[in-house]
Amino acid sequence: MQVSRRGLLAGAAIGGGLLIAWNLSPRSFANPLAAGEGEIVVDAWLKIASDGVITVAVPQLEMGQGVTTVLPQIVAMEMGADWRQVAVEPAPVSGAYANVPLAAHWAPLWGPLIPELSDEPDDLLLRNWAQDKRFTVTADGTTLAAYEQPCRDAGAAARAMLAMAAGERWDVPWDQCRAENGVIYHDEHAASFAELAMDAARFDPPDPPPLKPEAPFEPAPIAGIEGTDIAPAYPRLDLPSKVDGSHVFAGDVRLPGMVYAAIRHGPQNKSELLEFDAGLARGQRGLIQLVRGKRWLAAIADNWWSAEQALQAIAPRFAVERPVNSPAIAEALARHLDDGPGTVFETRGTGIDGYTPTMARKYDVSPGVHATIETATATARLLDGTLELWLPTQAPEFARRAAAKALGISVGKVVLYPVSAGGSFDRRLQSEIAIQVALLAREAGRPVQLTWSRWQEQVASFPRPPAAGLMAAETDNEGNIRTLRARVASPPTMREFGRRLFDNEVSWAAIDGLEGEADPFAVSGLAGPYGVPNLSVEHAPVTAMLPTAPMRGQADGYTCFMRESFIDELAERYFREPMSYRIAMLGQDPGMAECLQRAARLASWDGGRPGSGQGIACHRMHLGTATGRIALVAEAGAGEGGVRARRLFACVDIGRIVNRDIALQQIEGGLVFGLAMALGCSTDYSDGLPTHQRLSALAMPTLADCPQINIELVQSDAEPFDPGEIGVPPVAPALANAFASATGVRLRRLPLLSALP
Repeated sequence: MQVSRRGLLAGAAIGGGLLIAWNLSPRSFANPLAAGEGEIVVDAWLKIASDGVITVAVPQLEMGQGVTTVLPQIVAMEMGADWRQVAVEPAPVSGAYANVPLAAHWAPLWGPLIPELSDEPDDLLLRNWAQDKRFTVTADGTTLAAYEQPCRDAGAAARAMLAMAAGERWDVPWDQCRAENGVIYHDEHAASFAELAMDAARFDPPDPPPLKPEAPFEPAPIAGIEGTDIAPAYPRLDLPSKVDGSHVFAGDVRLPGMVYAAIRHGPQNKSELLEFDAGLARGQRGLIQLVRGKRWLAAIADNWWSAEQALQAIAPRFAVERPVNSPAIAEALARHLDDGPGTVFETRGTGIDGYTPTMARKYDVSPGVHATIETATATARLLDGTLELWLPTQAPEFARRAAAKALGISVGKVVLYPVSAGGSFDRRLQSEIAIQVALLAREAGRPVQLTWSRWQEQVASFPRPPAAGLMAAETDNEGNIRTLRARVASPPTMREFGRRLFDNEVSWAAIDGLEGEADPFAVSGLAGPYGVPNLSVEHAPVTAMLPTAPMRGQADGYTCFMRESFIDELAERYFREPMSYRIAMLGQDPGMAECLQRAARLASWDGGRPGSGQGIACHRMHLGTATGRIALVAEAGAGEGGVRARRLFACVDIGRIVNRDIALQQIEGGLVFGLAMALGCSTDYSDGLPTHQRLSALAMPTLADCPQINIELVQSDAEPFDPGEIGVPPVAPALANAFASATGVRLRRLPLLSALP
């Protein structure tokens, strides 16, 4: 629902609603950027220096996805800047950078009082809420949807201001000047951005800014044209520092007088620290003090290893009120899948009324761990009532609020300096380490850097939810699907996560508060792209004692596995070729049919016949009005230790491509991440503790395990879809189908090889 000015005035008049009128009024903010010497600030996004350097503010967490290149690139393309003179700086937390599309997507989690006023990204109530909450969360591939237009506006405004300065200097109409490679031109006149910067500060840009007619777009290399595929037009700005080791991650922060902390967490879920013998660590060299939390124990020392060794000597014990155990979770999933109450979130035709299933299959998914290479690390300094945090976080304002509440100070007294994350996969949406390091800084009276060990990362992290799925279909004699039923039993993970994030609830309170509530996010992508006449998609919520969290690929990472494995099994039963079987159901989505055909050509698809070792899968994802499509062919065969993935061939349609190199990197990274989730990255739980303690136990693919990857991008002028998520979902089903082709064994559990005896 969109709120017009006329509608707002009418509503205020009818209801006497001055409060509502105020709540729906547009917000304004002080500019979060400060000009340095020889700089002018154009707006919240952009500064220009007298030496020609253009600095772009980026409000999103850089965690390998290239956001600190893509957003500056959009500014530079719109502005006509020289890419060699573009710099980037992390933006401070501000309502000026509200991620409105994500706020709209997550509206069911934060619960607007009037949902109809917050269901579209251009709703005024939604925008005001996001701005008031400083909602700059990095998640769900919303960077382009949220920030492309503001970056274009900033670039166009800066270009106009520079052209105005040039027009005044040359006594020519400014709108007849053009910007190219950091220079303003008009006939025989030319002046660099550096020459014009200070004069440009005297002008106000037009409103609205004069955008270029074409949105940012990087075309594909042209076959036969020399030089078009040698190097990317916009190489990553963070690449040199990451190559030479100067890039600052959380563990690289150093402050005068800083000490180091290690920690021990209690098992999941609702554990409390019991009494411990501090004397066991008395002889540890470098130990400064122990700090006791209600559910953790930390040691502070002059180096991290000494702190870790002190905790190892003490071996603190915890009482666990509701310990997590995998057999109990599996039993609950199976029970709820069979006969638990559920909520239907999507139907088509008559749903499943009166249907008789021809075939039904059950699929299982174990808890998946994020397995970031960089474990949780944060640094804090509390001085004169102000807390400073150096923290890689996807939700900066929520981290500030959590730390402020822990110390009993106002949010305005918390300053957060964002640093890059060495991978996240949605792990850095959680704020518990901000609370811990803030308390440690208060107790130590000096700067503290807290780093979780790998084991503690495993203990305290919340995994992707376990799930069980039932896929059933009624078909005709040729295998054409008349009715498709898809039912998933799992914890209501996103609703649980929403209560932790937005309401600052502890994990067990979030779980208890959702007893019996279904979650529409839990069945995301399950219906798929197929034009089945009758369809029912249902979630059966399961209350498990295991706190769970979102992960890269979201629920699509397992719903695609269930659906695409089932489609292959149906094709096999009716002796139908798997690709053509899918295409026959894609009359309403010719774009997906094209992706399947192009992926098949890349792979020299032979029909997935028995013994070929080829498997195929496809998936479609939506965010607002943007759509991403992927078709994937996987090849598998016998290798050391069993069946291994050999090659992946993907055709991907993500609409308009802003940065081709980064898009390819992100899709390839998603495919490798999907490979890890298909073959490992999972753990069981016993008495609240994960059974896998180290990365080496997670069966993650090494470089030697990574298959050859071939990606073809579809040229399109459709709205851009983020490339970071789309590569994850189809990997597991394509591999499962390839394994079935290679061995004749059908695997219906993730991780796949966990199903083998």
